[in-house]
Amino acid sequence: MKRIVIVALLAIAATVAAKPTYKITLKVEGNNDSIMLLGYNYAQHTYLLDSARNNGHGKFVFEGDREMHPGLYFITNNGNRYIEFVIYHEQPFFTLSTQQSDWVEHMKVKGSKQNEIMFDYQRANAALYDELSRAEKSLDSAALAAFRANQYRRLDSLKLALVEQHPNAMIGKMIFATKDVDVPRTNADGTPMTDRQRYDWFMAHYFDNMPVDDDFIVRTPKAIFYQRVMDYMDRYMRGMPPSAIIPLLDSLIDRAEPAPEVYKWLVHTTTEHFLQSPVMVYDEVYVHLAKRYYASGKAFWASPTVIDEQIERATKWERLLVGREAPELILFDTLRRAHSLHHMPGRYTLLLFWSPTCGHCRDIIPALYNSFNALADSLDMTAFSILTEPDESTLAKWKAFLVEHHMDNPRWVHLSGAEANVDWREVYDVTSTPQVYLIDNRDHTFIAKKLNADLFDQICRTLNRN
Repeated sequence: MKRIVIVALLAIAATVAAKPTYKITLKVEGNNDSIMLLGYNYAQHTYLLDSARNNGHGKFVFEGDREMHPGLYFITNNGNRYIEFVIYHEQPFFTLSTQQSDWVEHMKVKGSKQNEIMFDYQRANAALYDELSRAEKSLDSAALAAFRANQYRRLDSLKLALVEQHPNAMIGKMIFATKDVDVPRTNADGTPMTDRQRYDWFMAHYFDNMPVDDDFIVRTPKAIFYQRVMDYMDRYMRGMPPSAIIPLLDSLIDRAEPAPEVYKWLVHTTTEHFLQSPVMVYDEVYVHLAKRYYASGKAFWASPTVIDEQIERATKWERLLVGREAPELILFDTLRRAHSLHHMPGRYTLLLFWSPTCGHCRDIIPALYNSFNALADSLDMTAFSILTEPDESTLAKWKAFLVEHHMDNPRWVHLSGAEANVDWREVYDVTSTPQVYLIDNRDHTFIAKKLNADLFDQICRTLNRN
């Protein structure tokens, strides 16, 4: 009897576990495709969620126990036919019925008000584009230009009407999210705004039309959310100092906190973006983001290992920010003479970590050395150049490299990384090479970092003019 009860309980548990969390039926009259695919958008990518086979009469049933989060989804025959639909504040149990000749035109929705609104809009939108397509074949250029301008006005009016009539529909929110903010030309008191004031206003209000506090927005096509965030960081923040960037990012991320998936994506994406930035001063932005969101425990999705890695890296990078004092290093040259970074002669010191076994080093070091040779005397500059792989075989390659490229300027001090006062790999976070810094010897602070030959040359020539 006990065995029978256990088996019965397991059967009940299996039945409960198998209960579907979504069931979406697509009926396409006249369709002969053997299979359809169900997918969704996420940031810049699309992903497959499910597949369904034709029952022989153009009916495809997608059913499963995975959660369908709010967002824009699609069904495709993996060819040239597809439809998009939304999951938003409704149970994902509905039916889409249409005809093979035109999936959108003949679409009927049962069980989803959100998708009724969406397909009504899609039909009206498609009709206006069809009118334009016919006009392009029949009108002369002058008439066509006028017709096209009027048609675009009608398309804009269609969008505006949708947003006004259905403010809580996902399709309306999604369309409104693509609308650029209108930058005012005058202040509240009526005085004209300067170009700088208008730019600052634009940056502060860039996401006003974007519902970043609603999780659906991260599951929309690339152009709607992902690309706008990338443009914000890559185009509009270009040249801004960290002190201006940090409050803008904090404001955006804090707005997204009610939407866990958007919040998670924004924290991860902005942190990684500035972690990988080639702009030397943007290390400060990374350090801030890592400390504010990972070290504080707000990165709820991250594993303890990931959190520890972010905290450890941010702690190291904070010591190496432009304007901070360079940690002291004491190493030996080939004649076993000790050299101190904090006691290098001259006005500036070029600090390098490199190895002849590193392909990028072999490219950049000769060019960097040539620029150094041309400018060292006029700037009263020395170089503190550290071999990062001081094993026996690399030492021979190192010496051969120095001879090959005539690196014999006495201002350029060649040092082995075999012995030092500290673990320089740890202190300077040398995980890859080359690493190049420029230091002001008056207070031992970093003037610049992440240098290549061209950037080094530009900075030195600026210093020379000053």
